Amino acid sequence: QVQLVESGGGLVQAGGSLRVSCAASGRTFSNAAMGWFRQAPGKEREFVAAIGRTGAVTYYADSVKGRFTISRDNAKNTVYLQMNSLKPEDTAVYYCAARTVGYVGKRADEYAYWGQGTQVTVSS
Repeated sequence: QVQLVESGGGLVQAGGSLRVSCAASGRTFSNAAMGWFRQAPGKEREFVAAIGRTGAVTYYADSVKGRFTISRDNAKNTVYLQMNSLKPEDTAVYYCAARTVGYVGKRADEYAYWGQGTQVTVSS
């Protein structure tokens, strides 16, 4: 079993930066690919970024490529999402998710464990 707890969300002006973190419990963290998804009001949950178990492989949604960076620290059982040049359309609840395998996935149904989410609001 893996438990995920996100933190670091908040309110930021357009063009600003924010880093959200996801702390994972369990000894299997270093073997698991991790992902970030987001869901805006009235919209489907969408893929944002993913990282393989070693951190060597990362994937990004086209909408965030070049602005967001996913990283992980396996010694701290933590995955991060650094968000720069934020836009109002980035406003959403951001969810951390963990797979049971080490390679990345882009679909929500590929992830077995989910955090409770953290709100990110970007004002114009």
